[in-house]
Amino acid sequence: MKHIEKRFDAIVVGAGPAGATAAYQLAKMGYKTLLLERGRTPGSKSMFGGRVYIRPLKDIYEDFEKKAPIHRWVKKERISLVYDESATTIEYTSNKTTSFTTYLTQLSHWMANQAVEQGAILLTEIRVDRLYKEDGRYRGVVVEDEVVKSDVVIDAEGINRLLLEREGIVEKLSPDHVALGVKEVIKLEPDTINNLFGLDNNEGLSWILMGDVTDGIPGGAFIYTNRDSVSLGIVVLLGEAARRIDRHIYILVEELRNHPLLYKYFKDGRIMEYSTHLIPEDPSRLMPKKLYYDGLMIVGDAAGLLLNQGYTYRGVDFAAYSGYIAAKAYEKAHGNGGASEENLKIYQKMLEESFVMKMLRKFSSVSRLMKKERLFSTYPQLINLLASKLMHIEYDSYKLKEAFDEARKGRVGLIHIIKDLWEVSRKL
Repeated sequence: MKHIEKRFDAIVVGAGPAGATAAYQLAKMGYKTLLLERGRTPGSKSMFGGRVYIRPLKDIYEDFEKKAPIHRWVKKERISLVYDESATTIEYTSNKTTSFTTYLTQLSHWMANQAVEQGAILLTEIRVDRLYKEDGRYRGVVVEDEVVKSDVVIDAEGINRLLLEREGIVEKLSPDHVALGVKEVIKLEPDTINNLFGLDNNEGLSWILMGDVTDGIPGGAFIYTNRDSVSLGIVVLLGEAARRIDRHIYILVEELRNHPLLYKYFKDGRIMEYSTHLIPEDPSRLMPKKLYYDGLMIVGDAAGLLLNQGYTYRGVDFAAYSGYIAAKAYEKAHGNGGASEENLKIYQKMLEESFVMKMLRKFSSVSRLMKKERLFSTYPQLINLLASKLMHIEYDSYKLKEAFDEARKGRVGLIHIIKDLWEVSRKL
């Protein structure tokens, strides 16, 4: 740090999508911006499933579709309920798409480079020890006992919020408030991917699986096709997993890759990456009481801004847009006299009025719904048993009601099914 200036308009901690976008927008508006990243490269300490929703990013980055590291456009969607060696699948295919697959390391690196091109200074392999306070106001950061000052600090450190914990702004993470994602990236040739999954060049698949692929633990599995690889993984509620399984979580991913339904897709592949990551599962419990302080704003996963819709997660676009809003809020605060707490209050207001908070409020009850065990064990079993009775025909055939009654016998009562259907229809 000794070769860098010790005074900036803004310091951004963390070069993931939230931090890189905040730095990009700040530098674009002409503010002297320092972007600090603990990893060797931007995004090297980040992990996600593999899919990104594009619309918010198009509002931020010019010609995003032409310049960003997009692997495939998701044009095929599958949701499978898995029981034993069977699966009941819904598939949707369309030429229209609003999402793409990529590696988060590549996307974060690209976003950080956009910030650098606009004039931001990027430093990697830098660990921020603590936030720096002066006269009760956040005035910068401390790195190896050196103070680097700024008018505002934007905390984009991610779900492991060590800086915010030290300041007493958030409590330590509870296993019941987060999910654990575990992922393998499996190398396959593009033509092989196309043939296996029924895709054309540049077309992608998003495949969500629920049921005994997670041993009945609330959560699910995912498959995303990249340009020349496939991302395969699971997401489980960490608290439930800790209480209910006595083996290493990576075994679930190995079993998924070797599952009789999936083995044919991956048997000729080569594992090129393995990663794990904590995921904000319940934003209402993870989000700090407020996201602005005197000289400080909190963005991205550090702010708990990830959306669980039950059948998909949205994180990258939410994170990036919160960084964008934080930069615009600083512009307003700066024009009004500086980054005081009163002036930065506009960040919370702008975020509340954006699609980010509107969607988080809209789906706020999903995290509680996802704790309902029957959704991940009983119902996948019931639906596959129902399908087998209807489809496996020898001499006799079942009527639909006969098959349904036989499938649910001894497993779940009709009243429970009606109540659960009503709850799902209201919350999803």
